[in-house]
Amino acid sequence: MKMADQIVEKTAIELGTLLADGQVSSVEIMRAHLDRVREVDERVGAFISLDEQDALAQAATSDERRKSGAPLGPLDGIPVAIKDVLAVRGQPLGCASRMLKGFVSPYDAHVIEQLRGQGAIVWGRLNMDEFAMGSSTENSALRVTSNPWDFERVPGGSSGGSAASVAALETPLALGSDTGGSVRQPASFCGVVGMKPTYGRVSRYGLVAFASSLDQVGPVARSVDDVALLLGAVAGHDGRDSTSVDQVVPDYFREAISADRKWRLGVPKEYFGAGIDPEVKVAVDKAIEFFSRAGCEVSEVSLPNTEVAVATYYIIATAEASSNLARYDGVRYGHRAAKAEDGVDLYFQSRAEGFGPEVKRRIILGTYVLSSGYYDAYYLRAQKVRTLIRQDFLNAFEKVDALLTPTSPVPAFRKGERTSDPLEMYLCDIYTISANLAGIPGLSIPCGFTQSGLPIGMQILGRPFGEREILSLGKQFEIGHEFAERRPNL
Repeated sequence: MKMADQIVEKTAIELGTLLADGQVSSVEIMRAHLDRVREVDERVGAFISLDEQDALAQAATSDERRKSGAPLGPLDGIPVAIKDVLAVRGQPLGCASRMLKGFVSPYDAHVIEQLRGQGAIVWGRLNMDEFAMGSSTENSALRVTSNPWDFERVPGGSSGGSAASVAALETPLALGSDTGGSVRQPASFCGVVGMKPTYGRVSRYGLVAFASSLDQVGPVARSVDDVALLLGAVAGHDGRDSTSVDQVVPDYFREAISADRKWRLGVPKEYFGAGIDPEVKVAVDKAIEFFSRAGCEVSEVSLPNTEVAVATYYIIATAEASSNLARYDGVRYGHRAAKAEDGVDLYFQSRAEGFGPEVKRRIILGTYVLSSGYYDAYYLRAQKVRTLIRQDFLNAFEKVDALLTPTSPVPAFRKGERTSDPLEMYLCDIYTISANLAGIPGLSIPCGFTQSGLPIGMQILGRPFGEREILSLGKQFEIGHEFAERRPNL
């Protein structure tokens, strides 16, 4: 095996050890991953923009720091690829949309500042569903991303590029965003580890808004340890985000490794009913049995408002999207129609040309539920139901430490299979959206494969700011299995 192939097989933790021991340089790590992108990304389609010179310059600077004996932290010299929804100074910020074609960010998001402060190499723009609206990355205006395990299937969404790039060994670490499962569901489809932190745990400053009360930045990696390391790097209070919580950030990496206890685990009965693929159910049931054999106390719990979670989510999320996306008007920034008769026509034409079908659909839905005469009937009622959904989880966490569920009811589906039926596509998020509505953390880890070789993910949900606990549970499962070590044959 060539040295470059050996490098891209390594996790971020392993690469950090090699750097510390002087066995490899950051420039060699970066070159290996750039070579890998050139080798496979024409088929995978994870990246939509890449500045090789800048990435190599960051790597050379990291090597100079290390030579002087002053590395900035465990991520110094490690590549982290970025979903095209986070601001990186001097790089394109397009949200995979024609609306923002050519826009270059003038500043860094808070999470990017955090990564730079630890010496990480911030590189590449990863494909996504336009403005993070979708569950398959088929809504990108720029290119199609394929699932590395089967190029005929989707990688999930909206952070499909993040999950696919990590699974295809193009980057050891990636950042995505999760509004209703957009990190966890693609992680499940691509056989990697993905996490949505507690709302407020990671600053949203510099994250292009979809639904502001639901959005969270989350890490994607090939191991629980790497996710813990990346989460620890980007988490923390930021005064520029009014929803950021001023709470001490634990050392997730070290504490997730050391935690060893007999957990009380809940299995929500509503997550194992009609609609779940039989192979998914078998794999998750086996994972639950593993914890039971390990001495954990496993019991059934109820989340009675689960049946209305999808409806609640798509009222709140679309309403907030309608409000947030009103700023793209063809006047201040974003796409501007070339021919317009007046200001109103400019607004209509610019938005019609700049937004794709799914974004338009959600704006229309959101505008409707916020319109006069319907606000109380839909949006206000949905917010009240959201409170009930959160209370369901808090009630459950009085009895158990964490919940075990499937991440998705199905494995990765074929491209085009669900695009004609939006409701069928929306139901792919049925197990993930409740965590966003409740503001709790969720972790997706590989827990098996279908007979045809597609990954299956298990979701671990924790109480607010319980990231340390669910990472520890994920680590315990990962140690006892080899699912996270399997790689797609590209």
